[in-house]
Amino acid sequence: MVMMMKMVMKMVMGVVMMMIFSIVVFGSIVNECYVNKDSQHPELLCIFNENESACSYGIAVGVIAFFGCIFFFVLDLHFQQISSVKDRKRAVLLDLGFSGFLAFLWFVAFCFLANQWQRTTLTRGFAQGADAARAAITFSFFSIIIWVVLALRALQRYRLGTDMSLFATEQFGTEPSASYPGYPGGSGVESTETYQSPPFTETLEANPKGYQVPAY
Repeated sequence: MVMMMKMVMKMVMGVVMMMIFSIVVFGSIVNECYVNKDSQHPELLCIFNENESACSYGIAVGVIAFFGCIFFFVLDLHFQQISSVKDRKRAVLLDLGFSGFLAFLWFVAFCFLANQWQRTTLTRGFAQGADAARAAITFSFFSIIIWVVLALRALQRYRLGTDMSLFATEQFGTEPSASYPGYPGGSGVESTETYQSPPFTETLEANPKGYQVPAY
């Protein structure tokens, strides 16, 4: 359980870091990546090659990642309080799938923004938001790495829980037919025998020895 707690804490730290990265990306695009091309064009244009889709996609991925981080941050904090084994497995699988999906979205965002930035002709107006555009591209790249790491840790947590039964909250299995460990013998050495039926459920004989049912 100590290993699982350490892994959960690392996941929480990674989620918090991704929240900061997502804020930097969509905050930079929203605040500084819509600029005037020049004095003759007063309308606001996306700094990434005047491609509105590039800015919209970067903002959308950042917002999705931010709210996803909030959800999984709360989930990781309350993970040990989930009593159902099936619910724990589903939570870990959901974390694994979401992390992999976000890693793919950030990869597309990085390639899309970097490609459009290379095609951008810097004017005096666009030069004002150049730093914000580079920051969005840079943190998009870092986001890929972090989400891949989070996906690998979620996979490791799932395998660890499957192999070591860390998803279980009780010492014994939940199946009715699960065997119980042997009780210690009189010599103080634990017996190797197992009991297939739960304690205190042994059937009693109908007629105990030495007792006759009276006939009326």
